[in-house]
Amino acid sequence: MSERDEWHELGAFTPARLALGRAGNGLPTKRVLEFQLAHARARDAVNAPFEARRIADALGTSAALILTTLARDRASYLLNPDAGRRLDASSRAKLQRGRFDAVLVIADGLSSTAIHRHGVALARHILGANSDLNWGPVAVVVGGRVAVGDEIAQALGAELSVVLIGERPGLTAADSVGIYITFAPSPGVTTDAERNCISNVRPGGLELQDAAHRLGWLLSEARRLRLTGVRLKEDAPDLRSIADTDKL
Repeated sequence: MSERDEWHELGAFTPARLALGRAGNGLPTKRVLEFQLAHARARDAVNAPFEARRIADALGTSAALILTTLARDRASYLLNPDAGRRLDASSRAKLQRGRFDAVLVIADGLSSTAIHRHGVALARHILGANSDLNWGPVAVVVGGRVAVGDEIAQALGAELSVVLIGERPGLTAADSVGIYITFAPSPGVTTDAERNCISNVRPGGLELQDAAHRLGWLLSEARRLRLTGVRLKEDAPDLRSIADTDKL
């Protein structure tokens, strides 16, 4: 078997750009066009307006809150990351303190496309799989970054913050969702090392139901150990193996 054939076989196991071929000293036209399309999709995902009201309405709960950050527009969001980590005054005023086990935050992040496509379905999987928890109102955040969940959880009196956010798009996928879990978050104090992350959540990556299952495991362990981050290693049993056991 030739070396070229071996590279082509690898393409069956990954969407990465392998064995693209040649046309003289360059790439075939088809491959160039595929690259340009992927790049355009990535740019569109970053710049697409976030339809927060549509997301909130689709969740089917009257308790959903639409919040905004200090990032007044997309340009300020991209150029000033800190602006996306704090709520503006009007949004902070919407948060009434209570006693909750967790709060679910849905933010556009760097891919509104990801949240538009998968945010509602993923949120439903999460809430359904963890119905034993006392959840605070769902917060849908325009111009949000991961750390905005710290402020929301603290203001609501929630022990855990769960943030669904559009991940930075690449040239393979522009619709990946990341899930960030933080125990006892504190704005401006909590570090990234104190969070757990489940990434590449999308059809073709980590399936939504599997992500909700792994999140449930992390939430349970976080509450038991009273921590998240580098000291909490995700070791959830595979969802398919559980299903196979149930059939026995």
